[in-house]
Amino acid sequence: MTYTRKRSPYGLIAYVILTFVLGTYFSFASVQGDFGLMRRVEIDAEAKRLESELSALREQTATYRNKTKRLSDTYLDLDLLDEQARDVLGYVRSDEIVLR
Repeated sequence: MTYTRKRSPYGLIAYVILTFVLGTYFSFASVQGDFGLMRRVEIDAEAKRLESELSALREQTATYRNKTKRLSDTYLDLDLLDEQARDVLGYVRSDEIVLR
């Protein structure tokens, strides 16, 4: 005589619910979590913004290097020197009229 034990349906229900809850949690975490898809999109957008800012700063640095070279002892650009003296020091030639 074989004895078979009837299983309780509560274990199967608990298993299904636990599997559903864990699947929902991991799906949500993969999209909205710290390492999810949405965070990846934010990081990519920030990287593009920072790359454009870096490009602008490199252009500005190149401009400053050019002006510094043009005002150095070995290479003096008189037009730039005149422009800087007028702008920074407020120099004006005697034959010019200044409007403020």
